Amino acid sequence: MLVKQLLSMKSNSGKPGIAADTVVTIAPTATLGEAAKLLAERRIGAVVVSSDGTRPEGILSERDIVRQLGPGGAQALSEPIGGVMTRSVQTCSPADDALTILERMTEGRFRHMPVVDEDGRMLGVISIGDAVSGRLKELAAEKEALTGMIMGA
Repeated sequence: MLVKQLLSMKSNSGKPGIAADTVVTIAPTATLGEAAKLLAERRIGAVVVSSDGTRPEGILSERDIVRQLGPGGAQALSEPIGGVMTRSVQTCSPADDALTILERMTEGRFRHMPVVDEDGRMLGVISIGDAVSGRLKELAAEKEALTGMIMGA
């Protein structure tokens, strides 16, 4: 299965209030508190950090916020996210294999990956849950095909 197929599957079952092709972004100058509010309102686990809303500069997850709150307390919520976000954002293209993406996420221990076109503009975001769901659907289709071959023979 390809990443573009995962994106099309998302468009059929997106989160309420968010179109599947929408990439939720936040400016690097926003605070951790603003990011936390956005994540809660949108019911998402990570937000892409982008000054122009089209190219990823970083990514900020719930986990990143919690790691700042632990030592810094509530004052951490007033920090700009530019100093906290993950700057080396892993991206993929629509033509990438979903299983390869799943392996990259597992090895890198991250759960969200922006999908970009050849010019680096974001087309969507794939989560590890999207990749696992796609893989399970692939396996179910393979099982059904093999069962059909065995039963038909």
